[in-house]
Amino acid sequence: MAPKEAPAAAAPTGGKKPAGKAPAKPATEKKEKSKRKTIRRETYSTYIYKVLKQVHPDTGISNKAMSIMNSFVNDIFERIAGEASKLAAYNKRSTISSREIQTSVRLILPGELAKHAVSEGTKAVTKYQSAK
Repeated sequence: MAPKEAPAAAAPTGGKKPAGKAPAKPATEKKEKSKRKTIRRETYSTYIYKVLKQVHPDTGISNKAMSIMNSFVNDIFERIAGEASKLAAYNKRSTISSREIQTSVRLILPGELAKHAVSEGTKAVTKYQSAK
């Protein structure tokens, strides 16, 4: 940790009085200085909300529940991507295809959930390929 600095008032001024106001800056500089760059947070919240409305149109979701769902989706994504990466490496391939993803889903998700996920994934890939 850095040592604390002395307050500005204690700094030597060299015998000069501090100026009352700083010189006026051009208007363009003021606008640039007042702008703050917002940090973008990428979440799945819009997609989670859309799916919720498809399943239960009259149900809402709190911010905390949305945060939990976002963490859940990120966790499942990382697990599936990690498993797919291992499968590609085992087969000496440098590309993860839909086949590796499908196998990863079968390995990670239990029973009936895996079957539904695979059928939905197959449907999505077919729709994507037909749109090309």
